[in-house]
Amino acid sequence: MFVFTFAAMTIVSPYLTFPAISWWARVVNADSVIFDTAEHFQKMTFRNKYHIGGANNSNKLSVPLINGRNQRVPMQEVRIHNEDRWQVQHWRTIISVYRRTPYFEHYEKSLQPLFEKQFKSLIDFNKATIQWAKEQLKLQFEEQEAYAFIKDYPPEIIDLRFQKFQEIVFPHYHQVFEDRIGFLPGLSILDLLFSEGPRAKVYLDGVAASYLRD
Repeated sequence: MFVFTFAAMTIVSPYLTFPAISWWARVVNADSVIFDTAEHFQKMTFRNKYHIGGANNSNKLSVPLINGRNQRVPMQEVRIHNEDRWQVQHWRTIISVYRRTPYFEHYEKSLQPLFEKQFKSLIDFNKATIQWAKEQLKLQFEEQEAYAFIKDYPPEIIDLRFQKFQEIVFPHYHQVFEDRIGFLPGLSILDLLFSEGPRAKVYLDGVAASYLRD
């Protein structure tokens, strides 16, 4: 049996890869986030992929998995297929898209090690991406982990495990290719950080206050 600390605002969430801006808008004011390590891997979600900007459209970057995306095992058992050198490709794409953004150099040194260290499990990589972004945003929510699956949490707990994190009509911020292709919703927190830097936290606070009151 697992005992959790249910703070004033508690959220339960899957471990996602460089979670989307909409996810961070949900947790920006959270007191505690419970990460579910026992839920089954769900394909066609952000558990092993993230979207960044691009010159023609968004780029979907996926972490390759041993046994592919159709496996039905708990997230804590999902392993990364590292023979594909996916980290090299991801980092090169990030540099190509964002090297001219206002804050790329500000975050480059701390971000690059995530694409140099070889992670064996998907959860470990996802956890590292969340920890990195949390640190850049200077958020203070408590982190807990659920090692056994709980289908229904108490009603006062905000459950994000079954949401797709597609952007609603959030306010625009400057994007590197916006003048060419328009504003792209649904992107990773990386896009907001590279574009807005320290102002990203203010943007998330505004979204949480204006768009996510319920």
